[in-house]
Amino acid sequence: MTASSPAPATARKLPAGALKAYIASLTGTSLEYYDFAIYSVASALVFPKVFFPNNDEFVGLLLSFSAFAVGYLARPIGGVVFGRLGDRIGRKKVLVVTLMLIGVATFLIGALPDYSVIGIAAPVVLVLLRLAQGIGVGGEWGGAVLLSSEFGDPTKRGFWSSAAQIGPPAGNLMANGVLAILAASLSNEAFLSWGWRVAFLSSALLVVFGLLIRLKLEETPVFKAIAAHGDRPKAPITEVFRKEPRALISAALSRVCPDVLYALFTVFVAVYATKQLGMTTGNVLAAILIGSAFQLFLIPAAGALTDRFNRRLVYGIAAAGTAIWIPVFFIMIQSRSEVVLTAGVVIGLAFHALMYGPQAAYITEQFPARLRYAGSSLAYTLAGVIGGAVAPLIFTALYAASGNWYLIAVYLLAASLVTIIGLALGRDPQPEEDLRLLGEATGQESHA
Repeated sequence: MTASSPAPATARKLPAGALKAYIASLTGTSLEYYDFAIYSVASALVFPKVFFPNNDEFVGLLLSFSAFAVGYLARPIGGVVFGRLGDRIGRKKVLVVTLMLIGVATFLIGALPDYSVIGIAAPVVLVLLRLAQGIGVGGEWGGAVLLSSEFGDPTKRGFWSSAAQIGPPAGNLMANGVLAILAASLSNEAFLSWGWRVAFLSSALLVVFGLLIRLKLEETPVFKAIAAHGDRPKAPITEVFRKEPRALISAALSRVCPDVLYALFTVFVAVYATKQLGMTTGNVLAAILIGSAFQLFLIPAAGALTDRFNRRLVYGIAAAGTAIWIPVFFIMIQSRSEVVLTAGVVIGLAFHALMYGPQAAYITEQFPARLRYAGSSLAYTLAGVIGGAVAPLIFTALYAASGNWYLIAVYLLAASLVTIIGLALGRDPQPEEDLRLLGEATGQESHA
């Protein structure tokens, strides 16, 4: 990894749809993480009682979490199906379908009759809807990234690609805001009876807003140039595995550390601080929400930073900083101070932002333009299964086995090293490919 700046002197005028594409990209991933946050809460508090009634409460909880995990396991299916279509028929068409799939499934969960009404059909349909959500999410991310980055300046891909990365903190903030309002205004009985459904049904607003923007957008300039050259791949998934194995490995490994780190600070810290340190749930949630609010600005800033300085270098420094910060964080919060906890979470999520902001640009630029949707989707979904999906379970197992945070710090160290290895295998930005494609397409239009 060198320290040279990746950006060449040549740039281009932004298309008129660049800002709309940025908003459209952000909307889709915000819906994804809004769904993630409300489904997490519902899986723990609501679904065991509503959809998985059992005399053993623990069994009901396990069944509910199993339904939650289905969404993660289904993501690679979406990555394969929609990744292929995205490189074959275009980014826009696929993104309209994925947004509708996620949104309709989320809405239907909110409207699904419970076990007392339709019996065993209730949990079966819930799992099927969760499966549909996962498939949609698996195809959404790669396209959302390409939608904003391929409308934007190729020499500033870090910033333009960051639109999709703002989704997690934005979705978490919206979900927690809705849940806070419901919790404050309803009794526990009312929340279990119908209040939780409001959080799911509200997703329809995001879907409608996102669709209005996406339907008005044209296809991305880069894909139109590829289509004009007659260079669309016939079997993009096969080509990625056959021709781009190193890129796929590099892109997938780059996700591991930020995924594990995010799970630590948004999921496990809440368990550790309340169970081990005796702090209140309100203290922890406030710290996470403040950290998420900072990320709304830090993520695009981090993406823009790596447009000026070597992307892999900045990413790698943040991964190394993560390994150092985790033991410092756990030592600090032994004081049980709310201020210290909040500062520690904010700094931890800032390290995450330094990796997550440029992550979308890094992953997409590992693949040639004609294979970007398939390659990016595969890397994103496969890494999610071995990173964020299992991280909370591993944290819990390590903590139960040792009774302290030491093994968790070792786990984050290993995740950091995996990501650094992935970065070492990757390549620096090559915006010349997009500029050449766009230049040739513009020349053909002028000649015509």
